[in-house]
Amino acid sequence: MDNKRSSNQPQWSKNAVIYQVNTRQFSPQGTFEQVTKKLNHIKSLGADIVWLMPIHPIGEMHRKGTLGSPYSVKDYYGINSDFGTDCDLRTLITAAHDLDLKIILDWVPNHSAWDNALADLHPDWYAKDHHGNFRPSPWWDWSDIIEFDYSVPELRIYMIDAMKYWVDNFDIDGFRCDVAGYVPNDFWQQACDSLCEIKPVFMLAEWENRDLHSAGFNMTYAWSWNETVHEVTQGRCSLDRLRKYYSWNERSWPADAYRMTFVSNHDKNAWDGTQHEQFGEGLEAAIVLSVVGEGMPLIYNSQEAGESKRLAFFEKDCIAWKKHSIGTLYQELIAFKKRTSALWNGDFGARMIHVPNSKMAQVISFVRQDNASKVAVLINFSGSCVRVYLQDTVVEGQYENVLTRTPCKLDTQSEVTLGPWCYLVAVQS
Repeated sequence: MDNKRSSNQPQWSKNAVIYQVNTRQFSPQGTFEQVTKKLNHIKSLGADIVWLMPIHPIGEMHRKGTLGSPYSVKDYYGINSDFGTDCDLRTLITAAHDLDLKIILDWVPNHSAWDNALADLHPDWYAKDHHGNFRPSPWWDWSDIIEFDYSVPELRIYMIDAMKYWVDNFDIDGFRCDVAGYVPNDFWQQACDSLCEIKPVFMLAEWENRDLHSAGFNMTYAWSWNETVHEVTQGRCSLDRLRKYYSWNERSWPADAYRMTFVSNHDKNAWDGTQHEQFGEGLEAAIVLSVVGEGMPLIYNSQEAGESKRLAFFEKDCIAWKKHSIGTLYQELIAFKKRTSALWNGDFGARMIHVPNSKMAQVISFVRQDNASKVAVLINFSGSCVRVYLQDTVVEGQYENVLTRTPCKLDTQSEVTLGPWCYLVAVQS
């Protein structure tokens, strides 16, 4: 099997998928206990990594809304009592580990709440504005937080010690690091080195910069992938821009770097719209590409239930759970990804080979293949029915349509018909 054992990534992550939990909105109770009860559901989707949004007490000074933003951290060593107790969190982590799920915590290193005790104890750890006052991050409407100054060595020591506390005392498996690019890369190298002295940790950066992988991150956000697919489905850019993303991804990023591909997350859902609002009729096409293209797919809680509303960010707004075809689509695609080594993550899997076609303005087509498997993908990113010819013999072969379980033949002489926003994912039989 052609999955490379020399990867710098942990072996368990070779075909992993990540699932984001917004604990406040995950259940009517909004507690760790209720997340624990739904771990089997998360596992059934094919997820391997559970990312918990910030679990800490939320600042009250300059709070937004009734409940405030989870990203306004009042105590880096504390747990938001609305979510439960230390014991409840440990129970959640133990139950996840029993299911071979990894738990990563959302970490907010760039800024704290105004009423975090550090602001009184160590005001010199904070950045100042042109008046010499505490400041939120410049140019953003983040009035409920104040920004740290990472030129202060003592701040770095504190922040690393706080991160180590959660690994040491709760056995968490890593961190998703908020606005990671606003913090110096050399700090991340310090932090990752220190954390890995305790245990190997999985690090996700909310940023899109290849240098963060050299600083110790396993995965970075594929923001430009999301933005490009969104623009394509809304008819605001050409499909060539998506091809250019994949060219950039292949040529400019380390081969073993994981890129997180997503159609929704807490930011996109709250501020830009639900997955349906964002991608319209192209939603399924976007989901398919996020799973079978290069990248590790993210599921944001409620996507599998149809994500019927924008979840309020500063108020209680429970997910409307129900069975939905989107959940079934994710399950089927992820199960296929896991059993098909060509689709695995980073250099465990195979590169996408661009297959030119006769409808380049509407259809993206590619092959991923290794010694054990070969997958051909065609996606119609348009609202029109297309008849398309493939123009590279690499695609030729007898296949099975993965989602319909029907045989199909692909070659350069045969026409393939794709309905509006339709797709073909086929594995060589």
